[in-house]
Amino acid sequence: MLHCHLQPGASNDEITGIHGERLKIRVSAAPTGGKANDQLIRFLSREFGVGKASVQIQRGLTGRQKTVAIVAPRKLPPTAELFKGSLGSCD
Repeated sequence: MLHCHLQPGASNDEITGIHGERLKIRVSAAPTGGKANDQLIRFLSREFGVGKASVQIQRGLTGRQKTVAIVAPRKLPPTAELFKGSLGSCD
């Protein structure tokens, strides 16, 4: 589980650091019509080396604070050291 703070409408897709106790992720898509959520799923699937079906938004579909499940990640992004406080368990 990944606890993140999403910033839609950014110039590019990236993990930028920590926002409170959540990982701050910027995506280029607009926050309308679920576009930012779709872009977040595409971005995280690339970063973790999994298919899009393996990335699911569990909480926060309409807000910036999201909890995302990533099933069986194959790799960690280069910025993985930032995740320590943002990772949760599946319990």
